[in-house]
Amino acid sequence: MHARPLFPIVTALSAILMVMTPFTNSAHAQPTGQELARMVHDRDVGDDMTSRQTMELVPPDGTKRVRELDIVAADREGLRKTLIRFTSPADIQGTGFLAIEDGQGGTEQFLYLPALKRTRRIVAGQKSRSFVNTDFTYEDMERRPVENSEHLISGEEALGGVPCWILESSPKPGKESQYSLVRAWVAKDMLLPLRVDFFVGGQQPVKRYTVQQVESIQDIWTETKVVMEDLNSGHKTVLESKEVKYNSNIHDSVFSQQTMENW
Repeated sequence: MHARPLFPIVTALSAILMVMTPFTNSAHAQPTGQELARMVHDRDVGDDMTSRQTMELVPPDGTKRVRELDIVAADREGLRKTLIRFTSPADIQGTGFLAIEDGQGGTEQFLYLPALKRTRRIVAGQKSRSFVNTDFTYEDMERRPVENSEHLISGEEALGGVPCWILESSPKPGKESQYSLVRAWVAKDMLLPLRVDFFVGGQQPVKRYTVQQVESIQDIWTETKVVMEDLNSGHKTVLESKEVKYNSNIHDSVFSQQTMENW
């Protein structure tokens, strides 16, 4: 696998694997904001994917907690399904998360808590809450439909020598989101957001999601190390992929509450 560092020694973005889609010659011309948002949303991520990941929760004092998790995901006719299972340490082992896009612009999410031996559905009013005490929220764990937001390209900037479009997205009236604005630096040659700033009503971002490393895995560009940082508290969540495999013919039956509870 060929690793491509994105910054000299980068300082510190799912749902969780964003992949290169090759440009055609015409795609070198600047797209509209709507077109760029659609290209990022629809980029090729293979038919399915499995991954083993390490998660570090890092407070400002530098002490960290380490977790391990397995991820299985699939794209079926444009709809994404994701299953996450925490494997260590003991206090989170067995916790499961299932997200299934419903084809109507929404995503059904379920969290399994082994200590309670029960699965609960994440409802709309809970999606701004922290996902298992990380710097990600449940909203961050799903794809937002392109048509739910207004999109514009506000400029261009190179990150670590990589030319990017700056894509700004804000929710349309009547469309719920915890964020008033999401600003993404999208690599022109990969259609991959290298940095995303999240705003909640103010002029300064409250969170920042940054890609630290990308690798070509089975000819698919994949972020293998990303950081989500709470810019107010300084707390960070670092995700690093140890094993990634695409196109394993994963059966749709994997993406069920029963599998989540018994995996």
